[in-house]
Amino acid sequence: MIRSYMFKKLFFSLLIFSMAQAVFAGQWQELRYDDYVYDSDIKSVLLRNSGEEYSSFPVMNLGSMGVLSLDFDHLQSEQDFFQYTFVHCTADWKPSNLQVSEYLEGTVMGEIRKYTFSTNTFQQYVHYSVSFPANDMRLIKSGNYLLKVFRNFDQEELVITQRFVVLDTRTKTKGEVKGATAPSLRFSSQEVDFEANYENYQIPNPFTDVNAVILQNRNWQTAKYNIKPLFVNSNNLIFNYEDVNVFPGTNEFRFFDIRSLRFFSNQVLKKFNDTLVNAVLRGDELRSHLTYSFQKDFNGRRVFENKDGTQQQVDLDYAKIHFSLETGNKLKAGDVYIYGELTNWQLLPEFRMEYINSKGAYYKNVKLKQGYYNYHYVTAKDLNSTPEYIFTEGNHFQTENDYIVLIYHHNMYYDYDELIGMISLNNTDER
Repeated sequence: MIRSYMFKKLFFSLLIFSMAQAVFAGQWQELRYDDYVYDSDIKSVLLRNSGEEYSSFPVMNLGSMGVLSLDFDHLQSEQDFFQYTFVHCTADWKPSNLQVSEYLEGTVMGEIRKYTFSTNTFQQYVHYSVSFPANDMRLIKSGNYLLKVFRNFDQEELVITQRFVVLDTRTKTKGEVKGATAPSLRFSSQEVDFEANYENYQIPNPFTDVNAVILQNRNWQTAKYNIKPLFVNSNNLIFNYEDVNVFPGTNEFRFFDIRSLRFFSNQVLKKFNDTLVNAVLRGDELRSHLTYSFQKDFNGRRVFENKDGTQQQVDLDYAKIHFSLETGNKLKAGDVYIYGELTNWQLLPEFRMEYINSKGAYYKNVKLKQGYYNYHYVTAKDLNSTPEYIFTEGNHFQTENDYIVLIYHHNMYYDYDELIGMISLNNTDER
């Protein structure tokens, strides 16, 4: 009895220990239908249209092949084994009712076979890349998709998830971005009005079967979902609201340039070396009290590039970037975060700044790959809150922003949300 009891106790102890190790290593984490990195050694994830060097809104036309590319770094010195598959989703990013065989034709799993070891870098890493869809792995339904990357042929051992969309154009869409109509929002917010014409396409009940999603600067976290047509005029769907289609204008993005780690560049005050190159940025200040001033930016995005090297992607080094935001006092609005595409448009603990009372400023240093970066400072009560710009950047209706409008139709026969229209807009467009 004693021996059996001791054996069981040892067995359960080992089981709990192995489960803890698996969770720590990135295994058995809950699947998030979001752009997310599950392994802390995975950095610089970039999903883009093939042929472009920087991030772009990941969209492909139904039936296309090899038009999207995923790149990422694994901060290890040895090769690992990664695979990927796709998950079809609803318009609001929940798992759809389609079976895998209904949206994926051919094999259901692909391997990431293209990898290169870093060269001439302090930070060793292996760079991985893959283009999709492949000829033997075709997507046959339009709509929202989650790219799921995992390790060792085990879909539970998650590494990366990334959102993208497949478009089957069935509408002619037009729109405009203007200052908000509501008087209380007129000087701080932007309104996106648009129309979609579905001539020669069957939509039995457009008021219930159609909905739209609007993104500002490709940011899914602050997107406006489930926007129904306000009016239907013949085959023309009109989305002309004054509330559900309104976004804070925010401010032009701040930036820094670390494409060269040998020479000084824009916004870098000084550099020093420890295990990596450290780049100390010029101190930032609050802009919430300032009047709007135009500054050309990249709308929150980033570009990985090395002006010192010759082999892009694998001779780019990592550096510790030191941020500081002078406020005079600790902000009562909540914690301060660095925010933008460099954080996957998410509030992340590793980008939460620390307030130093004796300095009257917030500080943070993070490890980033060589390149050109845009960013904002935002406040939030917790990691699940909506980022707030009022106390750090301010909101202005003149701010130049990109918008993407997506039109979804719920296919009643197959019971899924198909993507039938898309348009890209900017508030500086003349339409």
